[in-house]
Amino acid sequence: MADIAALTALIEPEVKALGFDLVRVKLFGQGDERTLQIMAERRETRQLVIDDCMTISRRLSDLFDEVDPIEEAYRLEVSSPGIDRPLTRLHDFVEWGGFEARITVTEPIDNRKTFKGVLGPVEGENIGFKDTKVGHVVIPFGLIDTAKLVLTDALINATMPLSAEGADDIETEG
Repeated sequence: MADIAALTALIEPEVKALGFDLVRVKLFGQGDERTLQIMAERRETRQLVIDDCMTISRRLSDLFDEVDPIEEAYRLEVSSPGIDRPLTRLHDFVEWGGFEARITVTEPIDNRKTFKGVLGPVEGENIGFKDTKVGHVVIPFGLIDTAKLVLTDALINATMPLSAEGADDIETEG
């Protein structure tokens, strides 16, 4: 299995060179169903349109043809993080403060590993969080396994409409 940190170190400069921010690199699946998922976004809009996905995909495909960082067969998927996006960077927790999220941690905090509630203030590497069951909890960023915004009306209302430009031009195999 490929090292995600090494893949991220390889991918991030390429994505940034194209003017995008890398949100997440994830490798999942087995055998012929293995997928390398790259989530990126435009800094100013927090979204990616189809042409952006194609630009990143082509750049990374060319790089991977040269470097070949994954020994096994895989499918490359480039996408926007979407409205109910994963929170992967410390500044994501700052930017999305006040919105509902679901967080799982690698080690128990107050005898729990899963939290659902509202993101609070970030102080240093610690994320304030108002959990619906236990109230206020402080979650160290380094203990976060996964974190994702919860799709709510407030989140939808606060999110710029996603562009559907080019969606009719997609060709699918079928």
